[in-house]
Amino acid sequence: MQLSIVIPVLNEAKELPGLLDHLVPLRACGSEVIVVDGGSEDGSQQIASRAGAQVICAERGRARQMNAGAAGAQGDVLLFLHADTLLPLGAEQAIEAAVRRSGRTHEYAWGRFDVRINGRPFMLRVVAGLMNWRSRLTGIATGDQAMFVTRRAFESVGGFPEQPLMEDIELSRRLLALSRPICLTDRVVTSGRRWETHGVWKTIWLMWRLRWLYWRGVPAVELARYYRWPG
Repeated sequence: MQLSIVIPVLNEAKELPGLLDHLVPLRACGSEVIVVDGGSEDGSQQIASRAGAQVICAERGRARQMNAGAAGAQGDVLLFLHADTLLPLGAEQAIEAAVRRSGRTHEYAWGRFDVRINGRPFMLRVVAGLMNWRSRLTGIATGDQAMFVTRRAFESVGGFPEQPLMEDIELSRRLLALSRPICLTDRVVTSGRRWETHGVWKTIWLMWRLRWLYWRGVPAVELARYYRWPG
């Protein structure tokens, strides 16, 4: 079972070197690393190329970029990873074992990791804990949790909806029609830059408000006016 790691980027020259170094052991074991650039102006493409990653250029937009990466991937399982997120040790083996354990539904398996948010404010631990708990309860995963999905499941639901926001929420909803997510307790470590830059409480309020409005049926295009990716 080959793993393809798809990383959408836009001006991530600061984060990419550390991430790609972190992924060297997985590449050595046969995993594919694909960096999908949405028009960076800071040399992100060159950094990825020099590190040996496959580079794909796509129209700007996280969903579009991830779909482009999936289309160019060769793996049986797709892992969508943010540029500021590091995988736990043994991530590839954990995913493969979990998918195989899913029994007769393994071809339509999908899931995510628990998350830890790296940063100084204590509230970031609380935020991460709530994210993990909410995900288990609802079956909805977020991009910060390093979502993974079998190719067959991904293609059967049409991939990510090409909308400017909440593409991870919508993909989760579609995949729930196939199976519940595999919730791995191994933790990815994601940057707390969004919370530290804009303020923890302000960011919490914004994210919960956006999710509530999306649940109420407000279009993602309208919600995107309140949120700039990557933030």
